[in-house]
Amino acid sequence: MKEYYYEKLLNIKTQEGKKGIHKSIHYHPYEPTPYSALEELFEQYKVTKYDRIVDFGSGKGRLNFFIHHLFGAHVTGIEMNEFFYRDSLANLERYLVKHKNSKNKIQFFHCLAEDYPIHPEDNRFYFFNPFSIHIFKKILSNIMLSMEQHPREVELVFYYPAEDYIYFLENQTPFELKQEFRLSFLYEHNSNERFLVYRYPFF
Repeated sequence: MKEYYYEKLLNIKTQEGKKGIHKSIHYHPYEPTPYSALEELFEQYKVTKYDRIVDFGSGKGRLNFFIHHLFGAHVTGIEMNEFFYRDSLANLERYLVKHKNSKNKIQFFHCLAEDYPIHPEDNRFYFFNPFSIHIFKKILSNIMLSMEQHPREVELVFYYPAEDYIYFLENQTPFELKQEFRLSFLYEHNSNERFLVYRYPFF
């Protein structure tokens, strides 16, 4: 029911689809974060209209529209699959019918995640297991280089976090675990049903 409710509310179509799946050991198939999980996350994890959120592996843009609707934040989606990228642009057109003054705060890039040029004000980055640890390391290197050039507080948000991501973050980077949000009724059956937020200590 939540899927139908939010798709209608946001005037978008982001259900799973199999078209144009890129077969690769480094990039994983499309699967949007469930709306029920996003509800639980953003009941506790706050975003402001001044934040700039980047979703790596944004698919058809579900997270982007959901966050913008709730908080009015600037949201960027990075998607390598041309079909899903086109779907996200079509969703943007539909979304803007109900959010007419929001065009400049929502954007999508059709590129490999590691090729996205980090904006100096991007400060929150979302990952739902979109690619291998090899790609993740490249992206994190890009983020940290951007932070060196433009010092700021940065947070990484993970849904269904991969163990190799966590191990790398906690053993080879300065990022520290800030928060953990376990999904009610799901975590007890599957310990991956949670969100982890890592923060780079900025002084």
